[in-house]
Amino acid sequence: MSELRPRSTARSIKTAGIARHGRLRKTGPWGAIFAFIGGALAVLLVSTTAVAGIVATQLVNQVADGGVILVGDTEGPPPSIGAYPGGFNMLIVGSDKCESNDGCEGRGSANLNDVTMLLHVSADGTNATAVSFPRDLVVPFPSCPQADGTGFTGAMAGRPINETLYYGGLPCTVLTVEALTGLKIQFAGLITFNGVIQMANAVGGVEVCVTEKLDDHYVGLHLNKGKQTISGRDALAFLRSRHGVGDGSDLTRISSQQVFLSSLVRTLKSKETLGDPLKVYKLAQAATSAMELSQGLRQLDTLYSIAAKLKDIPLENVTFVQFPGRTGVTTPAMYAGKVAPIQDRANALFAKIRADEPFKLAQVGDAEGGSAKDPDAPKPSDSPSSTSTAAPVKVDTIAGIKGQTAADYTCSIPN
Repeated sequence: MSELRPRSTARSIKTAGIARHGRLRKTGPWGAIFAFIGGALAVLLVSTTAVAGIVATQLVNQVADGGVILVGDTEGPPPSIGAYPGGFNMLIVGSDKCESNDGCEGRGSANLNDVTMLLHVSADGTNATAVSFPRDLVVPFPSCPQADGTGFTGAMAGRPINETLYYGGLPCTVLTVEALTGLKIQFAGLITFNGVIQMANAVGGVEVCVTEKLDDHYVGLHLNKGKQTISGRDALAFLRSRHGVGDGSDLTRISSQQVFLSSLVRTLKSKETLGDPLKVYKLAQAATSAMELSQGLRQLDTLYSIAAKLKDIPLENVTFVQFPGRTGVTTPAMYAGKVAPIQDRANALFAKIRADEPFKLAQVGDAEGGSAKDPDAPKPSDSPSSTSTAAPVKVDTIAGIKGQTAADYTCSIPN
């Protein structure tokens, strides 16, 4: 863990109401973005059933209390029923704080953000990009409001991004990612351990693939070579595994996590999940109870409109990428033992996202690290996916960006 130092200024400006954190429910960061999306989709579906009134009331009660106010966030009127107007950005932050021995062996921490993922959905609702930020990525920190509302932290030239939660809570992580990417973040959610257990169990488990036998004694994960369906603590351990995949770094762990996330999205969008009212209800319950949400996400109408925006995005247009970074950099000293950004690649990535332009990846997975194409992946259909006669849209390829789409079948590479 990085050495943490109190950093506050003498400003007496009071920011009451910003990031008031109470005791969080026992929940989980792993798979968080699409756990939440699954819940939003579930809200949309169950609201059309005979139990809509009961379910809606319960979900409203779950998302209405408390919440985190982001800097510049206002309640405003809820969107009308229908797809969310325009594009949006949602930040999901997973804290490594452990409040019990259920799934994390009684381990405690300084409340760092172990997972930081940014979801961008295009204005036309045709594509979505989820960017994972390595926990050890060294970035500039802006001045952030303190969680107790008594002042501000001082800006810092470069610290690991996983310390933003410690210094200023969820609003500080949001401000840092906004400054890093040039994107305005409208929604955010904060979670701790165990949410992924609820989600994986709710869908009946998630199928993953490993190229060889995987043994990671640090998280208690043991998987045989090939495909298997995991749930419960095995799902949590799979996403926590760092020593068991690739070179043991956070970069290869992200590639392995994308194996799980892409499979989870395919499971969420399958008829076996969306056609089962009980699974849909459990998904909605798990997602809405598993997160401390920003103010903009505490209205059921907002969840409904986000779900309507997301539900028709094709799997091949849901892209998972990791913020480009490298290890082994020792100059300047702040990068030693951490992840240094590859700025030209990051600039190319976020220029596309800011312009709302789709893009392709030069390769699927990270064959030198944590994942590779599944050699036994289902063959794509020979029939055309669309009967449209419109001219195809030119999509640029971004070199040097690691990731995959939700339609890509990949396997984790044990070390």
